[in-house]
Amino acid sequence: MGTWGTAIKDSDAFADIYSEFYELYNKGGQPDIISKKITDENWEMLEIEEEKHSFWFALALAQWETKSLDLKVLSTVENIIISGAELKLWLDLGASEQDIKKRKVAIDKFLEKIKSDRPKAKPRQKAKLKTPIFSTGDCLVFKIKNGNYGGAVVLATDSNPETASNLVATTRLNQKNKPSLQDFENADVLICNFGEWKDKPNVIWHMPDLYYKDYSDFYELIGKIVVDFAYDSKNYDGKGYLFQPSWTAGWSMNSTAEKQFESELSIAKPSKTITIKQLTKKDKWWKLF
Repeated sequence: MGTWGTAIKDSDAFADIYSEFYELYNKGGQPDIISKKITDENWEMLEIEEEKHSFWFALALAQWETKSLDLKVLSTVENIIISGAELKLWLDLGASEQDIKKRKVAIDKFLEKIKSDRPKAKPRQKAKLKTPIFSTGDCLVFKIKNGNYGGAVVLATDSNPETASNLVATTRLNQKNKPSLQDFENADVLICNFGEWKDKPNVIWHMPDLYYKDYSDFYELIGKIVVDFAYDSKNYDGKGYLFQPSWTAGWSMNSTAEKQFESELSIAKPSKTITIKQLTKKDKWWKLF
């Protein structure tokens, strides 16, 4: 499911669709045209069991907020919720009984909301120049549900004011004490093999739009390490890198780590290994070839 929490908006898939809708809406796009474009261009998401529900939830909310809710979209969301498909998905993915109860409350309230009449459409916002949230080399600490600390390293900064993303590598740090900078330098990159992931390095370009609103409380900046490499946000295929990057408007590195560590209680962790040093230190690069 990528990364997810019990609230409607708590998934990267939701954040990506919702952010994409409003990026086009705020530029003057018409909701029906935007919706078709998003559906056509994100067809792969609709084939992933762990993401397709979040796709429809995000599209439905954006349409409702802009008073353009398509009855077919409403019907799709209603069926997902009333049929129990959403809760079954969470059960199949190993969610706790408490989280499933919280999710049920969240989706029931969501359905009630989008079936109500919104007085007026959400106004378009003037496009703002964006600023990256973090700097290259920043080390971020977060808490994991098991009480331990995890962490992530910012590998690159895209200073384009229209995108302003950070390339972030989630690590396999999972320790009782708050990690030091040396712990970060010696850490392995988190490789995901839960759900639909197939040994996927969690190295992602994160867009800044939703960070302060939805995610800033989860992360603490504790310092900076040196990154010798320059990673290009336009290198979509990851040519020459040890990973193929992804893009998201979400900042759910903590949830990703939690889900991976939880999955390893029942399945073997990935055999593939990438270290933070391999992604940051040039004097180690030559050993890969």
